[in-house]
Parts: sequence; structure tokens; C-alpha cells
Amino acid sequence: MSDTLFAKIINREIEADIVHEDDTVLAFRDIAPQAPMHILVIPKKPIDMLANAGADDQALLGHMMLTAARIAADEGYGDGFRLAMNNGEKAGQSVFHIHLHVLGGRAFDWPPG
Repeated sequence: MSDTLFAKIINREIEADIVHEDDTVLAFRDIAPQAPMHILVIPKKPIDMLANAGADDQALLGHMMLTAARIAADEGYGDGFRLAMNNGEKAGQSVFHIHLHVLGGRAFDWPPG
């Protein structure tokens, strides 16, 4: 998985508009935004999809969600945002490195998709 697009962003081989970084996650603006705010939060640990995360990844996954909430607040969307994570090709996952979509700034319908 070291050759995924997101691994290359983590390793600074590809540029990204980074909005947050800490020891465990990196967050950057999506290059094809689906909302006025569309930021991806990715772990630095390579995990291909959520179904393959282990019990030892629980804190990391929680950290991703809390980071997403802080980013949404920092971007001015703390009172209304959507988080989405696709698992597998059938769900629309195109980069096989888990990533959390943080979307805000427009109305979202239910059910999604």
C-alpha cells in the first residue's frame, strides 16, 4: 500500500492542500470537492479499508472522527457537517487507504447516495 495516492501525499511526493497534520493523521482538501467544504482525513498508518482495521486501530479511528469534527468547526461548519467513509469498491472506494470525507456547506439529503 506504500504506492497509493494517499501514501504519496503523506510522504510529500504529491502536493496537497493540507489543513491539519499530527503524529497519526493528515487532513487535506479534496481535489474534486462535492461540497463547499470537502476535506479528507487519512491515517498515516496504511489500512486499506475499514473492514480490515483491527481492534488495535480503535483509538486511531476515533482520533480521525474527533479530528474531523475539529476541522469542521475550524472551517466554520461545526454546526452541520457530514462524515462518510466508503468500504470497498462496491461502496465507491477508489483509493485503498482508509479516508474519512468531511463535508459541509450545503444541504445533505437522506438517505445518501
